[in-house]
Amino acid sequence: MERVAERTKRIKPSPTLAVTARAKELKAQGIDVVGFGAGEPDFDTPDNIKAAANAAITEGFTKYTPAGGTDDLKDAVIEKFKRDNNLSYARNEVLISCGGKHSLYNLFMAVLNPGDEIIIPAPYWVSYPDMALLADAEPVIVQGEEKTGFKITPTVLEKAITQKTRALVINSPSNPTGAAYTPDELKALVEVAMQKDLLIISDEIYEKMVYDGFVFSSVASLSDEIKQRTIVCNGVSKTYSMTGWRIGYAAGPAEIIGAMTKIQSQSTSNPTSIAQKAAVEALRGPQDSVDQMLKEFDQRRIYIVDRLNSFAGVSCLKPQGAFYVFPNISASFGKTGAGKKITGSGDLAAYLLESAKVAVVSGDAFGTEGYIRLSYATSMANIEKGLDRIEAALKELK
Repeated sequence: MERVAERTKRIKPSPTLAVTARAKELKAQGIDVVGFGAGEPDFDTPDNIKAAANAAITEGFTKYTPAGGTDDLKDAVIEKFKRDNNLSYARNEVLISCGGKHSLYNLFMAVLNPGDEIIIPAPYWVSYPDMALLADAEPVIVQGEEKTGFKITPTVLEKAITQKTRALVINSPSNPTGAAYTPDELKALVEVAMQKDLLIISDEIYEKMVYDGFVFSSVASLSDEIKQRTIVCNGVSKTYSMTGWRIGYAAGPAEIIGAMTKIQSQSTSNPTSIAQKAAVEALRGPQDSVDQMLKEFDQRRIYIVDRLNSFAGVSCLKPQGAFYVFPNISASFGKTGAGKKITGSGDLAAYLLESAKVAVVSGDAFGTEGYIRLSYATSMANIEKGLDRIEAALKELK
């Protein structure tokens, strides 16, 4: 008797979480592992946010809330969109979910029908294709190339669109590359999508993490017409170092947000009441911690890119946003290390973990072979130690 649904066979566990779990296993055994796998800031949640959560507990705000989130947090999200993106939304156009990933999952389930195609630019965040598969849709991968800064072009996008195409995913700044689209680049892509009657799914979770004077633009802010076709997904996890609090949010047309809310009401119900109170404080309270965190990330970014580019056979673009680098390590392919031949980025990632005790994520997890992803959301001391180990391990390859 078959006991597992077919849809579960089409997907795989999150490779980034798997790498992080493996690194933690080794650390638990007393092995000194430098982890570059985790996509979460290493800073503590700011004290004012923790205080808001403590107050919520003390005041007894520990019961169910509306399935789609409290009005107070929805209003704080609405204020954030107006303040930061010059976008206006009503409460019925906002959904609060259990993390940014949950917002995206609800969205994919709400808008994708069996057989629909959804265009996902690569390198992509690992969960997009699997979410599409869970919705019985087909992910169509469009490859961004290193020579174009890992960004896709309107021409490439147009070629990928068919009669079955339902939506386009845009993740800017990007995980895993840190690539970010300018307003003109976004407009060019969106014009193609509009001509083909596509929905636009804009994952803006790294909105605040941009460097070198780059100015972030929300897709929905480009025009009223575009806004009516765009669902923006965001959250407090990265910006406020609140990954474990699990609060994400989405904003878009009321019909779609309503469908997402219905799905959420039958799956998780409301996000944690206490975390919602904390998120209100995050969005409305002082933003100094964001600037401080960004300055530290920028120092790490400059260092890690310079070091990687100094390694023989490695090239690394400087990311415009987020807290990842995505170096090209294909020069290692065909070489041998620790008695095993390196035939792909997965082999190299395994070699670095077992031989150098450094955890990275292989590029094939993001749909792009020949690269590895390193998160610099870890201390400078760890970055220096980890890069020293990687440099030595690469030199050992013959």
